[in-house]
Amino acid sequence: MRLSESFSGALRTFAYFMASGTHYELKGIDYLKLYGEEPSAIEQVFAIFANVIELDENRNVLNAKYAEKRAVDYLRSYCDPNFKVKPPYEDWETELH
Repeated sequence: MRLSESFSGALRTFAYFMASGTHYELKGIDYLKLYGEEPSAIEQVFAIFANVIELDENRNVLNAKYAEKRAVDYLRSYCDPNFKVKPPYEDWETELH
């Protein structure tokens, strides 16, 4: 089974904003340098996005913006030790598969 167009679109949009340095939740955070210097931080961001996103029975994305928020909050907290993720992550959200 292929990924749904809904999921593919949500992933593509998230990847674009992450790779372009223009994600609205990360204004003022210089995270692009992490791609070459600390790729495990970026890996964790995409893992959180993939773990949190939900699909309905027709494979339509139900919570793209929430999945993005949870993912970019990790990156913000990674770059800014004063930023606290709320609510804190549950183990299933940060698992690497």
